[in-house]
Amino acid sequence: MPKEEEFTQVIKENEGLIFKITSIYTENKDSQQDLYQEVVYQLWKSFKSFRKESKISTWIYRVAMNTAITARKKASRRVDHFSLDYLERKEDEVADPLFEERLKNLYSHIKKLDKLEKGIILLFLEGLSYDEIAEITGLSSSNVGTRLSRIKKKLKSQMVKN
Repeated sequence: MPKEEEFTQVIKENEGLIFKITSIYTENKDSQQDLYQEVVYQLWKSFKSFRKESKISTWIYRVAMNTAITARKKASRRVDHFSLDYLERKEDEVADPLFEERLKNLYSHIKKLDKLEKGIILLFLEGLSYDEIAEITGLSSSNVGTRLSRIKKKLKSQMVKN
């Protein structure tokens, strides 16, 4: 299979995780779309050098998070409002207003975390193991566990206040 077709297939199979990362690190739909395009571009630039020493999803997370953090640093001077209305459900999900409200609440609190905390909790919510999160972030597995515990406590205390 040609590289272009293989790359297109990889992006299609992993568009959900790219969408989630770009949603967490942006404030509005336009910024999210721009970041999504930038992530795909960065993935394409480095696709030929991917050595397949880790899972493709691990590599995508790493590239996407690094791209998002870099873009966030560039945009940190601007202050915009954000809306989570663009966090669209997949077509097969059933609309549950209570679930939707809780999800929006959770994401709004996650957006308040620092860059590394956002990444760690996002990877955890995606179901990655501590070892996989450690590989992506460069932390040790035990450090990931400690940080996750602190992040969960922080989120819980913030959400209880509201």
